[in-house]
Amino acid sequence: MREHAATFTRFFEKYMFLIIPCTLVLGFFISKPLLPFVGWIPGLFAYVTFVMGLGCGRKHLKGVLTKPAPIIVTLLLAHIVAPLIAYGLGLLLFGSDSPYTVGLVLFAAIPLGVSSVLWVGMSFGNVALALTLVIVDSALSPFVVPVLIEVFFGADIQFDTLHMFKDLLLLIVLPTFAGMMVYELSGGKFRDWSAPITQPLAKLCFAGVVLLNAAAIAPQLQSLRRDLLLVVPSVMILVALCYGLGYVASAILRRKGEGQSLPVTLAYASGMRNISVGMVIAMAYFSPQTAVPVVLGIMLQQPMATLQYSIFMRISNYRKGRDA
Repeated sequence: MREHAATFTRFFEKYMFLIIPCTLVLGFFISKPLLPFVGWIPGLFAYVTFVMGLGCGRKHLKGVLTKPAPIIVTLLLAHIVAPLIAYGLGLLLFGSDSPYTVGLVLFAAIPLGVSSVLWVGMSFGNVALALTLVIVDSALSPFVVPVLIEVFFGADIQFDTLHMFKDLLLLIVLPTFAGMMVYELSGGKFRDWSAPITQPLAKLCFAGVVLLNAAAIAPQLQSLRRDLLLVVPSVMILVALCYGLGYVASAILRRKGEGQSLPVTLAYASGMRNISVGMVIAMAYFSPQTAVPVVLGIMLQQPMATLQYSIFMRISNYRKGRDA
């Protein structure tokens, strides 16, 4: 069983850039029979964040937090510079009162994505730093997301800030810290012991969140087809710029002789957002149009991560050949 589970997990991680967009499209096409199960989304997502927490304990956090500069710089760029870029882009293309502008800012405001840790590991980056960035950012998200929406749109958008705070707490913060508590109590052994069940199930739950969210917004997307000609390029630009901010962060922090570890880690961490949270929040508090940039982010950030992986591997191979 352990061998089959490991094979499935490796397969999912290797082809995630295809699996997630295909799952999204499937949700659009078979939305009607899936709609009764949309209420499962928060539970499925909470499980995914719980499993993420199983891989991190106090020693991981302590080791990275003793040198907090990469975390501080990355989070400032990801949640101050990126939302400003998103708002400016939305203002230029759609206007300040457009739900698409709200969607672009929401994409930049939501916490960093769990899947970035997978890409960092495959690209020989600093997994401990990536995981810590995701956990710290997830813990801050109940404060960051409502505040950024309030700052940029204020009275133009009516939403329940306190309720959003509670939802983010239940979706991300509590499950993550529950996973970390289990890690501490088991001395890190529970993750390895439970991996044949927890890891494949987490991958399926993640795909399930994407599938059900796509089904939830499918009925409204039919009337938005014309808008996609402008929304798609705007999301593509924003996703690319978010990845680019990671390079900026690594350039600020990089020390001589560090190699590619820091650029790899910060590029993936700042470029990938927790789209499932974005979709849940967008559908719960805003119009279906607001969810469109977030949905497109799913389809674009994974293929873009693949492109980035190819670039990193070429750079790595070039350096190995040069040093040989």
